[in-house]
Amino acid sequence: MRRALDLIYAGALALSALALVAIAALVFVQIAGRILDRSLLTLGRHAVGLQVPSLAEIGGFLFVASAFLALPATLRGAGHVRVALLARALPPGPSRALMALVLTAALALAGFAAWHSGLQALDSWRFASVSYGVVRVPLWIPQGAMTLGLGIFALALLDELTLCLRGATPAFLSAEETRDIGGRKD
Repeated sequence: MRRALDLIYAGALALSALALVAIAALVFVQIAGRILDRSLLTLGRHAVGLQVPSLAEIGGFLFVASAFLALPATLRGAGHVRVALLARALPPGPSRALMALVLTAALALAGFAAWHSGLQALDSWRFASVSYGVVRVPLWIPQGAMTLGLGIFALALLDELTLCLRGATPAFLSAEETRDIGGRKD
């Protein structure tokens, strides 16, 4: 089970990175087209007019996909901002209970967000909603990527909560200790 979960988190992170690469590639094509056009005009030729239509909108959709798909790996790598002053001041038992409570609340919020994001994506699919740009992107596609990221994030929170309740060290705490975040010297 551990291997399957790690593969899911790694796959989401790979999709996140792929979305960023796609943004970079689209921007590169747009810039190359402008450079080509200016060079041709300078040489007295006609501009080709190479453009990426709806670049800002598509880039925004890809950025949202990247941000949401990176959430699970960021959680497990201790990349999310956490204020642990109270948890560190408490003895181990109450500290673990507080961590379980916080993970439960985060799981509830992530589950709520994933559910409603999924409902919105389903509505966009049912009603064939599209974006307003030159390229009419079906809105269920970016909403689906966001829902997928939130769903896998909820799964990662459940995974961390399960580890916490079993008495094991959650991955984000192991990552914090490895990197010595917060001046912790255990």
